[in-house]
Amino acid sequence: MDSLCRGVFAGNSRELSIRSCFPSLFQAEQTHRSVLLGLLLGAGRGPQVDSALIRRARAERWSQWSLRGGLETLPQALNTHLTSRGVRVLRGQPVCGLSLQAEGHWKVSLGDSSLEADHVVSAVPASVLSRLLPAQAAPLAHALSTIPAVSVAVVNLQYRGARLPVQGFGHLVPSSEDPGVLGIVYDSVAFPEQDGSPPGLRVTVMLGGSWLQTLEARGSVLSQELFRQQAQHAAATQLGLKEPPSHCLVHLHKNCIPQYTLGHWQKLEAATQFLASRRLPLTLAGASYEGVAVNDCIESGRQAAARVLGSEPNG
Repeated sequence: MDSLCRGVFAGNSRELSIRSCFPSLFQAEQTHRSVLLGLLLGAGRGPQVDSALIRRARAERWSQWSLRGGLETLPQALNTHLTSRGVRVLRGQPVCGLSLQAEGHWKVSLGDSSLEADHVVSAVPASVLSRLLPAQAAPLAHALSTIPAVSVAVVNLQYRGARLPVQGFGHLVPSSEDPGVLGIVYDSVAFPEQDGSPPGLRVTVMLGGSWLQTLEARGSVLSQELFRQQAQHAAATQLGLKEPPSHCLVHLHKNCIPQYTLGHWQKLEAATQFLASRRLPLTLAGASYEGVAVNDCIESGRQAAARVLGSEPNG
């Protein structure tokens, strides 16, 4: 569980809530008093969405998915689709504050300008939204401010003429073995089409956990060189990739993965009850609430849209 929590949440298994992080395991144990027995009997499975693509994925037993050109093409396609239908997309204009108007509309402050909205769907981190809310929503802001997040450094490495000693999705590293390295993903195994020309072996090293939290607390300089060295050392010692990589990309994502600590579900319940009791035209979506993975965020957006439109999420 230590490795799994680090791989999914980059977090500490002793602090995370199994009820919120792994609801199917929680429901299996609650229903059958055994995680394994509950999973075997199908406990914890929610309603299944259906489509031709989903049926194909099940038939072909997909374990991962990607897009030609990378996942960035998904938001690019969404932007093209929406703007062609008259939707206005604002870029480079961070929201500075939200205030409620007398007629029940939101005034969204954008620094030098503002706009009015009948309804706001917030997909920013919970802690960010807590700082934007007006005084009338202080209880909601407090609940959201207590949802923490951790930082993760992602290092992409490419090696010419190299081979992996094993095949698979990748591996996770328990904190007892390496407090800094969360795991390594074998990108070339899953999607060799993206290896470039001439092709090169690609792996992604994820760094974070308590090691990174300690560095941040000390005020240490979090340099790209530090993360590059750590990643190359991990690839060399754990996968035998001892030659220098031909390419290296380093990105530090600050406070990027929310932590569902003990009592997380109670925070969500308090937020939901406050929004309902005050009838605020605000819908919460994104990774801060019920899942941090890409698929979870897509589903969160779909359900948010359904709630705003008054339709059934699985309709």
